Amino acid sequence: MTTASPDRQDLRRRLLAATLPHVPFEGWTRASIDAGAGDAGMAVGEARRLFPEGADEMVSFFFAEGDRAMLDGLSRINLKDMRVRDRIAAAVRFRLEVDDGHREAVLRATAVKTGPSGARALWRTVDAIWHAAGDTATDFNYYTKRLLLAGVHTATLLCWLNDDSPGREKTWAFLDRRIADVMSINGLKARLPRLRPGPIARFAMSRSPFSGCRPNR
Repeated sequence: MTTASPDRQDLRRRLLAATLPHVPFEGWTRASIDAGAGDAGMAVGEARRLFPEGADEMVSFFFAEGDRAMLDGLSRINLKDMRVRDRIAAAVRFRLEVDDGHREAVLRATAVKTGPSGARALWRTVDAIWHAAGDTATDFNYYTKRLLLAGVHTATLLCWLNDDSPGREKTWAFLDRRIADVMSINGLKARLPRLRPGPIARFAMSRSPFSGCRPNR
């Protein structure tokens, strides 16, 4: 797969930005992309050449752009002076806040990206978070850390999608509790025997149930 040129990437970003307002009404579809093309002053044919695989490709780009924006935001803060758990919490929060104005688009994107493609997108996000947090593991811990963070991230995402509390405070409290559950070494060891093959999303929900999304008492 060839890497897109900088100019083409800019055009893809412009088209994505113009398409997002249509997604809550049209979903991630050719219709929303065509409408976005009109708003961006592009010909429909040009828009389709930018995303030849259609909406599924644009959703992948949407997730990748969110990861890129998260890493850009993290580069502006001093992570080195933070505990690892605080670095992870900051990264997950940054990742969600990137899309705060497009929660309906995120919700619809999760419906598009199911199965292996959704698992790959989630894996790329949690891998980027761990790298940003300074993780250099190459052994079995590399995988267990990412699987556990996939659980934290997915459950927190579901909380965030349904959170209308001021400043999303319910989500951030939920995030802190989930990270506290998995960041200790003893907690990690206790979970390892329960790991089972299967989609990451299924693992995520089994490890961090959405029912825990409620304010601290």
